[in-house]
Amino acid sequence: MRGAFPARKKTMDFDMLGLAPRLVNILKEQGITDPTPIQTQAIPHAMNGRDVMGLAQTGTGKTAAFGLPMIDALLKAGVKPNAKTARGLILAPTRELAKQIADNLTAYTKGSHLKVALVVGGAGIASQIKRLQNGVDLLVATPGRLIDLLDRRAIRLDETIYLVLDEADQMLDMGFIHALRRIAPLLATPRQTMMFSATMPKLMAELADAFLHDPVRVQVNPPGQAVAKISQSLHYVAQAAKSDLLVELLDKHRDELALVFGRTKHGCEKLYKFLESKGFGAASIHGNKSQGQRERAIEAFKSGKIRVLVATDVAARGIDIPGVRHVYNYDLPNVAENYVHRIGRTARAGAEGSAIAFCAPDEMIDLKDIEKAMKEEIPVASGRAWEIQPGQKKRPNGGGGGGGRGRGAPRAAGGGGRPAGAAKHGGAGKPRTKKPATGRGRSNVA
Repeated sequence: MRGAFPARKKTMDFDMLGLAPRLVNILKEQGITDPTPIQTQAIPHAMNGRDVMGLAQTGTGKTAAFGLPMIDALLKAGVKPNAKTARGLILAPTRELAKQIADNLTAYTKGSHLKVALVVGGAGIASQIKRLQNGVDLLVATPGRLIDLLDRRAIRLDETIYLVLDEADQMLDMGFIHALRRIAPLLATPRQTMMFSATMPKLMAELADAFLHDPVRVQVNPPGQAVAKISQSLHYVAQAAKSDLLVELLDKHRDELALVFGRTKHGCEKLYKFLESKGFGAASIHGNKSQGQRERAIEAFKSGKIRVLVATDVAARGIDIPGVRHVYNYDLPNVAENYVHRIGRTARAGAEGSAIAFCAPDEMIDLKDIEKAMKEEIPVASGRAWEIQPGQKKRPNGGGGGGGRGRGAPRAAGGGGRPAGAAKHGGAGKPRTKKPATGRGRSNVA
């Protein structure tokens, strides 16, 4: 959809979007004066009560795009929530993203009577139940914990007139569709629903049809397109040589924040310990970490106490740290759209950033899927493309982080195939002669 008020695009501010002066002043106090493109397009429609389907990359201001219209409406209504109810519900796929949203909404409602509550797994449920007893205006939740609270009758949703599904595509990837279908009938009708996502996989259309009524579609970047200010590069490197290459590249910018993505919890933990042994201030976040450990790691990363954070896709959702200058895809994602999510952790709030991808032999199909989704090729920094062998299959989801299974080994020199990678980083890619490892791949660190 084309942007709202295109003739005023260069001079648009929050006053012109129809927000209450009190809310605009709160934003100004926080140094927020110019709406982002997704805010400019989405807020006027949301203010008019329309359902909204918003497509925008991470870091473009989606929280304000759906949060500000809800807050404006709740402030004007002046209705207090009844016991164990929530006027507005925001669902997010991960604890980190939910906390980020709750923090932003709390800042936007500063000095008002509106109450914002956060309920996520990994935290004590008793205190959350107590927090909901008198009702809240805005409830930010992960689907699993919300289901737990509904089962305990700690919350009811029959007075919830605003619903937001943030990072809806990731909810589908994480299997939350059944929880969403259970929650939907419990909500008030009529209600206003907004759905925001960075990508638009096919299943999203089904989800949108089920939750949205005559929605307005607003879009900043086409689905799968990376943010323009991200400088991308690709290294063809054997799995066993990835760790040495990572150390070499990280060593060039030790004073800058770098986020490194692995495929598995076990792999991320080993990689973080390996980087620590090489003198880097590092930490890891993944599903085996407690909520407290994850929060402490993110806070240390945000403050600069550590410079490298190793993470899985799920754990890294919700990381909104403008200072992240580099994103490393140590293992390519099995789901092509997740590549865009990953690299969207850099170049936030208009800053510049770099995204470096490593590709081992059995990740070639993943790479092709990523480039097809983005409709562009990632510039090659070193090595040459691996040969995709006949019968080579896509790695199973949640596999061993790209470890060689023998299928992706390059052809020998002179054999008519393309040469493998750069010899310096193990690009010779000797074919495996022993039985392939299962689950965790070949790398000594991942």
